[in-house]
Amino acid sequence: MADIPTTARPRSSAARVCTILGFVFAVLALFLSPLIFGVIGLILGIVGAVLGDKPLGWYAAAASVVGAILGFIIAMAVINS
Repeated sequence: MADIPTTARPRSSAARVCTILGFVFAVLALFLSPLIFGVIGLILGIVGAVLGDKPLGWYAAAASVVGAILGFIIAMAVINS
């Protein structure tokens, strides 16, 4: 059989580190500063996915967006109460 070249990148340890940090920043966006940590988590999740940690990198990016939105909602509820 011939080797068929693939366009998928192999997962590296840097990709996994970026993905894990993306999840950490998603949690920080929920409790501390939604704008700053949400954007950083989104970027790290996308970088992790592009470097090869496909499903978890995209999940980290989505979790960062959700964490930022929920963080804004919680902050507005605390401020307005």
